[in-house]
Amino acid sequence: MNETPSAAEELSWRKSSYSGGAGGECVEVADCVRAICVRDSKDTSRPAFSVATAAWTAFVSFAAQ
Repeated sequence: MNETPSAAEELSWRKSSYSGGAGGECVEVADCVRAICVRDSKDTSRPAFSVATAAWTAFVSFAAQ
């Protein structure tokens, strides 16, 4: 899925609670209209990409094991 947020779309970006305060290798996620948007926390000016909500849920469930 390639649904990047539009410039007018206000997103509530969040990082994992496991992320350090130094802002190292982190990604931020936000709920988009029909997907989960993902961006690099070190360079938020770059475009975000998106994945289907079901795919993101499967990824997080697998990663939490």
